[in-house]
Amino acid sequence: MAGRPNGTSWAVVGGGMLGSTLALRLAEAGESVTLFEGASRLGGLASAWQLGDVVWDRHYHVTMLSDRHLRSLLRELGVEAEIRWVETKAACFTDGNLYSVSNAFEFLNFPPLRLIDKLRLGGTMIHGSRVRDWERLEEIDVESWLRTWSGNRAYERFWLPLLRSKLGDGHRDTSAAFMWAVIQRLYAARRTGLKKEMFGYVPGGYARVLERLGGHLEERGIEVRLGARVRSVAAGPVVTTEDGAEHRFDQVVVTAASPLAARIVDGLGEEERRAHLGIRYLGIVCASMLTSRPLGGYYVTYLTDEAPFTGVIEMTALVDPAHFGGRSLIYLPKYVAPDDPFLEVPDDEIKALFLAGLTRVYPAFDPSQVEAFRVSRVRHVLPISTVGYSKRLPKIASSVPGVWIVNSSHILNGTLNVNETVELAERTARLLNSEPALRAPGSVG
Repeated sequence: MAGRPNGTSWAVVGGGMLGSTLALRLAEAGESVTLFEGASRLGGLASAWQLGDVVWDRHYHVTMLSDRHLRSLLRELGVEAEIRWVETKAACFTDGNLYSVSNAFEFLNFPPLRLIDKLRLGGTMIHGSRVRDWERLEEIDVESWLRTWSGNRAYERFWLPLLRSKLGDGHRDTSAAFMWAVIQRLYAARRTGLKKEMFGYVPGGYARVLERLGGHLEERGIEVRLGARVRSVAAGPVVTTEDGAEHRFDQVVVTAASPLAARIVDGLGEEERRAHLGIRYLGIVCASMLTSRPLGGYYVTYLTDEAPFTGVIEMTALVDPAHFGGRSLIYLPKYVAPDDPFLEVPDDEIKALFLAGLTRVYPAFDPSQVEAFRVSRVRHVLPISTVGYSKRLPKIASSVPGVWIVNSSHILNGTLNVNETVELAERTARLLNSEPALRAPGSVG
């Protein structure tokens, strides 16, 4: 993208992967860019933290072979060639038993479902991978779609517990486009000619990725202001930080979640504000722990039985345990509504609850094996793709002149992951660098 000769001054509010990548692309187009991030480091949901004596990702992330947007950015940062690719295994805990479902043969021998149920589940996946009109699926609720294609028994025994664990009560209002997006990501590698999907990671995790990204931002003249929490954005545009300082720019992009953006952007039209507040989000309570022994060697354990967490992610089934001093890194996530009281539960209570739950899934696990335990809480993580979602989605160009709002809610035909986030940043940068778009804010979707 060619930069404009006047060098428009831009502020990007939010230094997650979306805001950081967007700031990078704007600077490459010749703009003057300032990046505001309230935390002490870049990354947002992708940031790293200290767990015992280990620095690794605060939440679980993987790179897939088909993640072309993320891999392109990693190549630009000089780390893509270092990705280590691993074929992982998966399990399902149901009816009090743990079953490996790592390949088609194991799935066909999955006892809780009849053969016809398994065939219909497989048919659902194949059908979903071939659908191209995702907007049509937005008008169908996910339960109706899955019951139609997989049957009532497969829905009740398999899909419903998984939907509840991921979306809570929000599954009742979720459209079939959500499941379509999940299936599309799983089948992406096969459509590009790869025989199987593998998971990968950069040695050093996102701490290393974000360190390189931060260096790139500075090299391109971007002013990165960490620990600069934004109080408000108003016409002018003017960015006011928590210390009361006012900063004027030609254009401002707010990348905060829609409910937060509606709170900090002054002067939004009432209908537009209601649209942002109307987007339903899920938050997360995610426990990370280092253990002296591995669990079962499954990267992900799906849960259809009642459990205090959504699933079990054994990161060391993917990442070499040498990165963690020979120990295992395990994530126990629980998705909750933003106002769920569970977000306020103290760490020690969560630890007791989660470890007791883990012993039910993995009886050989002993809580005494835990060497470090830490809990991350985020209120707005996953926008729920409700029925008719895209028709109610607010436009990126806000009603406040010179102010734009873009966040994960604008990932319409994908799932929330780093690859889709990077793609959204690239697409938004192209939009923001178009003169017609800047001449007519409020007219762009």
